[in-house]
Amino acid sequence: MASRKGSRGAGGSPSPGSKRETKHGGSKNGKKEGLSGSSFFTWFMVIALLGVWTSVAVVWFELVDYEEVLAKAKDFRYNLSEVLQGKLGIYDADGDGDFDVEDAKVLLGEEPGGVAKKKTKVKGLKERSVPAQPTSPESEETIQPAEKSYVESEHKKADIELEEEIQSVLHEALHSQPDADLLADDLGAMEPEPYEAQVLYEYDMDVEKTVSDPEAPGDSELMLEDAIEHYTEDRVHGDYNEDHEPKHEKQTETQDTAVEDLPEEVNEAAEPVEIIEDFDIDKELSVESKRTEDVVATEPEESEMPVQAEDYSNDDVVGKSEKETEQDKTEKAKKKKKPKLLNKFDKTIKAELDAAEKLRKKGKVEEALRAFEALVSQYPQSPRARYGKAQSEDDLAEKMRSNEMLQKAINTYDEVVSLPNVPSDLIKLSLKREADRQQFLGRMRGSLVTLQKLVQLFPSDTSFKNDLGVGYLLIGDNSNAKKVYEEVLSLAPNDGFAKVHYGFILKAENKIAESIPYLKEGLESGDPGTNDGRFYFHLGDALQRMGDKEAYKWYELGYQRGHFASVWQRSLYNVKGLKAQPWWTARETGYTELVKSLEKNWKLIRDEGLAVMDKKRSLFLPEDENLREKGDWSQFTLWQQGRKNENACKSVPKTCALLERFPEATGCRRGQIKYSIMHPGTHVWPHTGPTNCRLRMHLGLVIPKEGCRIRCAQDNRTWEEGKVLIFDDSFEHEVWQDAETYRLIFIVDVWHPELTAQQRRTLPAI
Repeated sequence: MASRKGSRGAGGSPSPGSKRETKHGGSKNGKKEGLSGSSFFTWFMVIALLGVWTSVAVVWFELVDYEEVLAKAKDFRYNLSEVLQGKLGIYDADGDGDFDVEDAKVLLGEEPGGVAKKKTKVKGLKERSVPAQPTSPESEETIQPAEKSYVESEHKKADIELEEEIQSVLHEALHSQPDADLLADDLGAMEPEPYEAQVLYEYDMDVEKTVSDPEAPGDSELMLEDAIEHYTEDRVHGDYNEDHEPKHEKQTETQDTAVEDLPEEVNEAAEPVEIIEDFDIDKELSVESKRTEDVVATEPEESEMPVQAEDYSNDDVVGKSEKETEQDKTEKAKKKKKPKLLNKFDKTIKAELDAAEKLRKKGKVEEALRAFEALVSQYPQSPRARYGKAQSEDDLAEKMRSNEMLQKAINTYDEVVSLPNVPSDLIKLSLKREADRQQFLGRMRGSLVTLQKLVQLFPSDTSFKNDLGVGYLLIGDNSNAKKVYEEVLSLAPNDGFAKVHYGFILKAENKIAESIPYLKEGLESGDPGTNDGRFYFHLGDALQRMGDKEAYKWYELGYQRGHFASVWQRSLYNVKGLKAQPWWTARETGYTELVKSLEKNWKLIRDEGLAVMDKKRSLFLPEDENLREKGDWSQFTLWQQGRKNENACKSVPKTCALLERFPEATGCRRGQIKYSIMHPGTHVWPHTGPTNCRLRMHLGLVIPKEGCRIRCAQDNRTWEEGKVLIFDDSFEHEVWQDAETYRLIFIVDVWHPELTAQQRRTLPAI
């Protein structure tokens, strides 16, 4: 409006307005050369208001997708990073699979001695570039509610960030250390999980599955196997079939109150069937011999969950001294060494390998498998492509829960090793994972062959010998395991992992005194793989049998480290949160009808038992699990692990018929129903049962007037004929029979009353 008025005034006689305009800034000839102060202000306000309302409209009506702009900017950064790395990869001079500062120094002909100062500068560059590191794919793809405010504000500075990110990419490509490599990520991102081996029981080829709680996926549970002279590791086999029952070999609990196989701890912190994709080769393959525990989810309401072990590395009893030896420093330096997974040929196709690996890392398993299969088809001589194919099959097996696919992965891992010019680090990773997956499927002997191959290829690596020793223990071959650990200790006398396992084997051979120093020194070493409840358990037990009160010092330490529920309650296969007390009443258990029935029919039960003693005494089998200090103790079992012994029940039909009415007893897959006879002069060592999932009832049948007693925790009791005693045998207990005649009782195990129906159905048998 103002401009049009001004132009009309300029073509006619001067108006008062034009005179004023000339006076205050117009030209002498009457032509307008600028806006007046008021007109300039008016225009400024109009433009400002238009800008504000335009901005409001853009934001209000979401005319621009700023999140997409940011995503494209970050994607551009990734692409640029990959392009730069791929282009510079051809200048790799030190054989680590990428271009880095060391390669540049080699190409420039710089002497090794003059590297230090420049290295510091480069490190500084890298550290300054860290804030611009790209976020993980997960954080890019999913915006949590708490991040919305950040996203809304971020679009205001998108241009500035894009420029900074491009500069950061250039810094990374030109100045970063080798750990920026996608392929090398395959080994550097994950610490090996703690090896929580639970030993003592023979491991058959078809052993138990583990159980995990859907509500607490970190919790899992192992199953016990045979007697004390055998060993099972925490990596109990399972497979992806969820509908079959766990299988067991002989699992005889030959004691008055519990399986006294001195069970081993299950530290159930590992996630169910986790696929190890990224790990540090030097940590994974070091003496620690740590293991992952493979868990198959069968959807129980709650799985067993011992308390997590805490770090007591500075404890006065256990742990290394504060002063680190030179040898330790050297070993740590070795662990920092970056593994090499690419041979010369694989370096020429590194960009293609990176692209396929990126798919796998993003969880696009099917696409990754297709990509690696194409690479294997195109480059059959490529070890890294074959290894990527194996990993993708491994991941897909977990996703599909397919044993068939997992077997394909195992076969492909084995193929990697058979190719020419395979880097030694890749051989180690392939064979280690192959052995692990074979154990998961329960193919212990196949895993043993794989471990033997590792030892043959790398004879100086004691960690593989340690793994081989565990492999022998898993199949119950203590003799060969002992030879392996003797060899390890001859090469590395201070190897704590070898010491605790060797001590365990000696104790299983009943060489109690000899086992103590190995168990003690192994625990005191603080070496990886030694902080395990089973070793505290066995050391304490050995000390108790030698009459050494230091046993409770180790039990206390095991409790502090989370291996035991308490100093007295040392079971290792537990469901968290169950009521724990040594002695129970019938009312507290809720099984009053069962108790009444037992006490009402005690004479019938007694008479049938005595008839077996008179006519079929051979049905009473001696306790053979090394629980007695001295004496004669035998048992006649009717139910075990929830399975009825039909032949045994033919000898005591009325007793078995009586019990059929009580599924809390006959269906207790973590206990037994049996007669127990103990003769004068018998002493049963202090011991604990394997699990807190059951309670044990003792019905007195033939009880001498004096000389027979049982201690549970710190309370002593005696039996009465026709009366039931109830206790929790996961607490330490001990039995003396110093009477002049035999003692006969009837033992009935029942589920802990607080276990749910779902748990009773799904918890593996013991």
